Amino acid sequence: MRSLSTTLLASSLALALAACGGQPDTVDDAATPPVAPAATTPSTDSMPADAAPAPAAGSAVAVLTATEGNAVTGELRFAAVDGGVAITGQVNGLSPGSEHGFHVHEHGDCSAPDATSAGGHFNPAGTAHGRVGSDEHHVGDTDNIVADDTGVATVDTRLAGATLGDGAPTDVLGRGVIVHADADDYATQPTGNAGARLACGVISQPQ
Repeated sequence: MRSLSTTLLASSLALALAACGGQPDTVDDAATPPVAPAATTPSTDSMPADAAPAPAAGSAVAVLTATEGNAVTGELRFAAVDGGVAITGQVNGLSPGSEHGFHVHEHGDCSAPDATSAGGHFNPAGTAHGRVGSDEHHVGDTDNIVADDTGVATVDTRLAGATLGDGAPTDVLGRGVIVHADADDYATQPTGNAGARLACGVISQPQ
């Protein structure tokens, strides 16, 4: 009897050990949380290039081209300032030491050989011509420019009462700017007796 019990116990242990050793190791996929894919940053190479910066509000330029038979050129910058529009830049090809009338005209049209297509002085209020700061004057009136001994005039002046790019009656954007052959006398109506037109440009927003 004792021998039979010992034999049965040994057999049971052998069977249990065999059952444990025969089971392969497994991983419960359902119990393993899914791994989220790593976040990726889009490549800057695939991104569209930034658009060009917008022109500054209240700014414009005018490129002067010579009228027929003349050689006067230049580039002017316009900026809205308190009480008017500032004009800076340079006019080239003038006679050394010469003085010239310099006005904004009513039309942005320089197509005529003598630039008469630009019309008269810009004068939305219908006032008399005169000198800025001392007399009644057109919105398009400003002081004469003077060439140095190389024939270059550095422009740093102002249109009093003008505006830029606001669509008001006083807005000079899109109008013409003229350099005249002679000095403005600030008195003769309606032009200041400034003579022929040497160069013309259109006041435009920068590209």
